Amino acid sequence: MAMIPPASAPDFLTRAGWQGAEILPLAGDASFRRYFRVCHEKLGDAVLMDAPPEHEDVRPFISIADHLDRHGLRAPRILARDVERGLLLLEDFGDDRVGPVLAKGEGDEEAIYKAAVDTLVELHERPLPDDLPPYDEAQLRREVELFPDWYMGAVNLDPDRESYLAAWSELLPSLAARSLERPVLVLRDYHADNLMLLRDGGLGLLDFQDALAGHPAYDLVSLLQDARRDVSPELEARMIKYFLDQSRIADREAFLADYQLLGAQRNSKILGIFTRLWKRDGKRHYLPLQPRVWGLLERNLAHEALAPVARWYEKHVPADKRAAAWSEE
Repeated sequence: MAMIPPASAPDFLTRAGWQGAEILPLAGDASFRRYFRVCHEKLGDAVLMDAPPEHEDVRPFISIADHLDRHGLRAPRILARDVERGLLLLEDFGDDRVGPVLAKGEGDEEAIYKAAVDTLVELHERPLPDDLPPYDEAQLRREVELFPDWYMGAVNLDPDRESYLAAWSELLPSLAARSLERPVLVLRDYHADNLMLLRDGGLGLLDFQDALAGHPAYDLVSLLQDARRDVSPELEARMIKYFLDQSRIADREAFLADYQLLGAQRNSKILGIFTRLWKRDGKRHYLPLQPRVWGLLERNLAHEALAPVARWYEKHVPADKRAAAWSEE
C-alpha cells in the first residue's frame, strides 16, 4: 500500500518556506509515525515526520533532539515544527543506515560498532535532560508483561502470568535500584537500523523519542543484541570489553550480570511486541525476527543471574514454542 502524505503537509511546508517541494515516501516504523523525503530544487532535501497527534506526541522527540544537539551528539536538526498537527521537518541524514550498509557488505563492521560504542560513552558522560522519567521498576515490569500478555496465547500456551511476574519480581527491584544509582540517558532503541553513517564520517541518531534515565548497559544491549541483524558473539564480547575500557567501570562482573538481566528483560519484551504488532496491527513482517530474538534470550537465560526467570521459561515454554514456532515465517 502506497504511503500518502497527510493532507496538511503542503500547507506546513509552505509555511516553512519549502513551498513546491516534492514529497516522496521514505519509511514507516513499528509506531504510527511515518516519514517522507521532501525534495526542493533550491533548498535540497529534508525529512518530513508525520506523527498523528491522536497516537503520537512529537514533544519528547523535540526535547531529546535539542538536548543531544546541545551536547554535541548528532540528532537531526529540526527545521520546522507544527506540534498540534504532529509534523516535523528534519535534517536529512541521507540513506546510509548502518544495518542496510552492513548487509550489503559495504562497511567495516568492527569500526562502525566501535564508533557506536564511542557515541554511547560520550552520551553517558553528558548530563541528563531535565525532568527525564526514570527507567524504574514499574517500567521494567510493564515491558516484561508483554510476553505473557501477547506471546503465550499466540502459541497456544497458558500465560501463567502470576508465576511469570513472581519470577521477575526476584530480579527487577534490585536491577531497577542499580539502574538509578547513576542513571544515564537511555535512548532505548539504539541499534544498527537507527544509526546513520553521515557524510562527515560521524554517526547520526534516530528514534530516541522514548528516552528514559536508566542503566548504562541498556543501550549497549540494544546495540549488540540486535533483533534485526546477527552480531556475532565474538564481536559482542569485543565491544563489551571496549565499552568497559572506555567507560572505566570498576565492577565489571556486576555490569556483565546486569547486561544479561537487561538483555533478558528487553528480549522478552521484544517477543511480546513483535507478536502484538502481528496480532493487533497486522504487521507480520516482524515475525521472521522472532527466532533471532529467541536465540538472544536463551543466551541471556544461561547466565546464573537469571536463574528464577530461566526456570520459568524452562517449565512454561517448550522448545517447539520458541524459535521453532516461527521457522516458517
